[in-house]
Amino acid sequence: MPTARARKPALQARLQRENTHDEIYERIFVAILEHRLHPGTKLVEERLAEIFGVSRARVREVLARLAHEQIVEMIPQRGAYVAKPSIEQALDVFEARRLIEPAVLRRLIETLTPEKLARLRQHQELEFDARRREDKRAIVRLSGEFHSLAAELAGNTALARSMRELSVLTCLMIFLYDAPTSTSCRPDEHSQIIDAIARRDVARAEKLMLEHLDHIESGMKLEAATEEVDLEAIFKDA
Repeated sequence: MPTARARKPALQARLQRENTHDEIYERIFVAILEHRLHPGTKLVEERLAEIFGVSRARVREVLARLAHEQIVEMIPQRGAYVAKPSIEQALDVFEARRLIEPAVLRRLIETLTPEKLARLRQHQELEFDARRREDKRAIVRLSGEFHSLAAELAGNTALARSMRELSVLTCLMIFLYDAPTSTSCRPDEHSQIIDAIARRDVARAEKLMLEHLDHIESGMKLEAATEEVDLEAIFKDA
């Protein structure tokens, strides 16, 4: 049986592998959130392995994790691609968010502490700063992360995990179904939600959140084309 001294290097190597795995995951995750990796982009294992200085097997593990979270799509014989949600999937995401986010707010308000409220306020300052700098990528990323942070602070790991995945899918949908300059969230809406949380006003917080989701969804072009297309008219003068 290995001694404690013999097990220590093995444990350190394992922790290092896990840290590397998490770092690569986060870098890809954030690149997707910030729209630096667009929906449908092919994620080439060999190239990513070169960039991150790891084996293709390690990259494959990260991509498998992202695929499990529906952020990446694995296509047999073709490889991994950044997910490209369909209109039907986009509508499903908003349906799920309308069920989950009021529950997040209720739990957060029940367990609210000055420290949790301060975290929300600090995040809002980051959003304000990104808007002042007109950094559209940071605005979209931070807007999505606000919802993930609220779920994390609520203290339910399952809700937090679900919210993180739904937030990333929403960012992908914004890129696919909205104008490229979209910022996804109106500047004052997160502030209003935080104020309602601070007052422990559950009903108002839920109402504001649902209206907020309505605004995000209504800003997207999620209606399938129903009119018959005149192909001859499109191409005859091309």
